[in-house]
Amino acid sequence: MLVERITTTWPDGWVRVGVDGPPAAGPDVLAGALVDPLRVRGRPARHVSTSDFLRPASVRFEHGRENPDSLYEDWWDFAGLRREVLEPLEPGGTGRILPTLWDAAIDRATRAGYEAVPEGGVVLVSGPLLLGGGLPFELTVHLALSPAALARRTEPEQAWTLPAYARYADEVAPWTFADIVVRVDDPRRPALEEP
Repeated sequence: MLVERITTTWPDGWVRVGVDGPPAAGPDVLAGALVDPLRVRGRPARHVSTSDFLRPASVRFEHGRENPDSLYEDWWDFAGLRREVLEPLEPGGTGRILPTLWDAAIDRATRAGYEAVPEGGVVLVSGPLLLGGGLPFELTVHLALSPAALARRTEPEQAWTLPAYARYADEVAPWTFADIVVRVDDPRRPALEEP
């Protein structure tokens, strides 16, 4: 359904798709799974994860390694994502994107080279807290979990992140404006919602 929507709504030109959701909902998995079906339909596709657009550890961990407010406010380099991935795909843009910016494991720039996205290409950007940053997407998808399902499916060592996702739900309410909402409380039976 998502592949059909992308290819028919935007038959040419670049398309920027935001796939939002906490890690337990699997936004990276969904975005990655769309790449090959889009290519089969003649649309070159590239997956970019926000985990490659983190801010330096000195910023992320300034208030501790398990601070939910820091996760919510300080972890993601949305300005870098906008500058290096999304703006080059605007009409009249260069079409050259930087697929990764920061390597969190070594806490330094990845030094990745720029890649050309062919005309008509689709870039799928995935990650948590994605729709609260005012980023320019042609299509937004929110993977929604109930608070109970989110708590149940979040790894125990990541339980400290739950208040950040609760805050995101309260302050941003992404399901109210995302183009497509997929309820994934039961990952075997996702339920599609459209406004």
